[in-house]
Amino acid sequence: MHLDSFIVSALLLLAVTSVAVALFRHFGLGSVLGLLIAGVVVGPHSPGPYVTTHVEDVRHFTELGVVLLLFVIGLEMKPSRLWSLRRDLFGLGSLQILLTGLAITLYVSLGVESWKTALLIGLTLSLSSTAFVMQLLQERGEFASSHGTSTFAILLMQDLSVVPLLALVPLLSDTAAIAAGIPLWEQLLILGGMFVVLGVFGLRVVPFALEWLARHDNREASLLVVLLAVFLAAWAMHQAGLSMALGAFIMGMLLSGSRYNMQIRAHIEPYKGLLMSLFFVAVGMSIDLGVLSQRPLEFLGHTAVLIGIKLMVLLPLALAFGYSRGNSVRITFLLAQAGEFGFVLFGSALALKVIDEGTFIMAVGVISLSMLLTPLLVRIGDRLACRLEGKCDGVQELPTDIREVPERQVLIGGYGRMGHTVATLLQASGIPFVAFDTDPERVEQGRAYGQAVLYGDISDPELLAAAHAERATLVVLTIDHSATALRTVSYLRDAYPQVPVIVRARDLEASAHLLQAGATQAFPETIEASLRLGAEALQMVGAPVENIELLMQGVRSRGYELVRERAEDGR
Repeated sequence: MHLDSFIVSALLLLAVTSVAVALFRHFGLGSVLGLLIAGVVVGPHSPGPYVTTHVEDVRHFTELGVVLLLFVIGLEMKPSRLWSLRRDLFGLGSLQILLTGLAITLYVSLGVESWKTALLIGLTLSLSSTAFVMQLLQERGEFASSHGTSTFAILLMQDLSVVPLLALVPLLSDTAAIAAGIPLWEQLLILGGMFVVLGVFGLRVVPFALEWLARHDNREASLLVVLLAVFLAAWAMHQAGLSMALGAFIMGMLLSGSRYNMQIRAHIEPYKGLLMSLFFVAVGMSIDLGVLSQRPLEFLGHTAVLIGIKLMVLLPLALAFGYSRGNSVRITFLLAQAGEFGFVLFGSALALKVIDEGTFIMAVGVISLSMLLTPLLVRIGDRLACRLEGKCDGVQELPTDIREVPERQVLIGGYGRMGHTVATLLQASGIPFVAFDTDPERVEQGRAYGQAVLYGDISDPELLAAAHAERATLVVLTIDHSATALRTVSYLRDAYPQVPVIVRARDLEASAHLLQAGATQAFPETIEASLRLGAEALQMVGAPVENIELLMQGVRSRGYELVRERAEDGR
């Protein structure tokens, strides 16, 4: 591709996607639907100008976004939490695949002569879209809710089922040669070896490398190490015949207990967001408007039946597994679409002549259209659920954080002398907190004291997002760098105006700048030390304690006016 045509394509893509996302977010329909519509507009099947005709290549590349998405989810999913989901994972997830697949197979067999083709289509369309659903849950802040964790368990089981489905395609083909292949014991040995390699790499090599780089303040190399770990895990699982996204999820889970957890997520989040956005655009570009215009009733009918079967099968299953009516409806409507793995499975089936070209085009179109309808289906599910629960006044279930960190906590920026003191006082009072510091030695020291101290730069917006700063009761900044403190306060006040921020300041001048930037309170350490010394002196010469406290409160409440002039003269 020439440079000029590349720039024109990039400009067209950015212009259409930015307008579409802005409009759809404005009307409360979510960014995912906007990205899908933008993909339809700039795709090769639209009547207007298009970005590229190589949609499949674009989709393969942007599937790296799904890999990074599963890695981020793994960072929030400790092994103990995953074990607690085993009932939904192996019970509800397995039954959903089998029963939905059987129902769709029976429907497809009415119009398809080959039972092999019907079986493959039925099982493939029983899968839902991990990328779409997880992005919607994260965007809506519902990933850690009851229905969010159950939905994730079902999706994880569906991802695992891709492996036997891919193995099933050659068996259903009349043209594929039946080769001896690799013996089962050798396949299991390879798979076990891959898991051992990932375990050593995720538990030993990556944390060691990140700590060494952190001690040398090399953040760029830290990002590259994290990306290497993610893609190594994805490649290893792909070589073992498993999903790349599953490998990334395992690596994220291995790193979930690391002190670098939050900073790793902050590194990955921007790239994940960009690639996921391009993935949704690529899916929109896959929708063949020509097929839709030639056989519109058949196209829409197949999509409607697919969604209807999924709703009718999953809803009673969720109820049978003990979920409330509201959560059962939410889970069902979240998983009512077909998934992106259908593109892979149907592509393999087409190559082996299990399905013909017309069936392939129709199947890919149905998958794409069902994805396109997902945000609207989720909104319908929300409305039905809140009516069933009698909570249509906007009150939603508060999620239980997946890392078992309390919903309302104090964030501490800097774990030096002051940060340690604040953390110790909070710990003694039973108040939950998380402290961040960029010095690995301080982080190790804090963890040795049994305190929640993680490696991370509190001025990084992505780190604050990963730490759920919007739910913090308070942010305490004790960092000994005026410019960083000022920048962090300004960002916190713009992004999280409801969260109070108290800051350590060097002197009265720095305190004034921080208050002007939006700090709730700024305490100049030199003046505070002097006030403490003065209070002790007054108490030792016999002044009443009540009078001393009133005097100190008065000095602070009036912005240290009583001592400001002398302090400034003595500089």
